[in-house]
Order: sequence, then structure tokens, then C-alpha cells
Amino acid sequence: MAHKFEIYRDKAGEYRVRFKYNSEIIFATEGYTSKSGAQNAISSIKKNGPEAPVEDNS
Repeated sequence: MAHKFEIYRDKAGEYRVRFKYNSEIIFATEGYTSKSGAQNAISSIKKNGPEAPVEDNS
């Protein structure tokens, strides 16, 4: 699969989520104290992301 979410722990021990496409990191989240917080972030992105508006600040 060319795209995926990854949950990982940063140097501070917090859980973070990053989204990769063709091995390139597209975005990463803030740190979460629990793994379930990171999993909830993924669920929220999947649920709300397709309908999110695009804001062009160029």
C-alpha cells in the first residue's frame, strides 16, 4: 500500500501519528500521552478529513 498511518513514540515517550505516502511523511500529529489518544486521532482524521474545507492563504 502506498499510504499508511504510523503510530510511534518520540524521544519524550509520547505517542505520535504520522501519515506517509510512498515513504514520504505528509504530516505528523502532536504528542499524546496514551496510545489510545493517537488511535483516536487517526479515527478523527479518517472520519472528518474527507469533508474538511481547503483554506488557500497564498
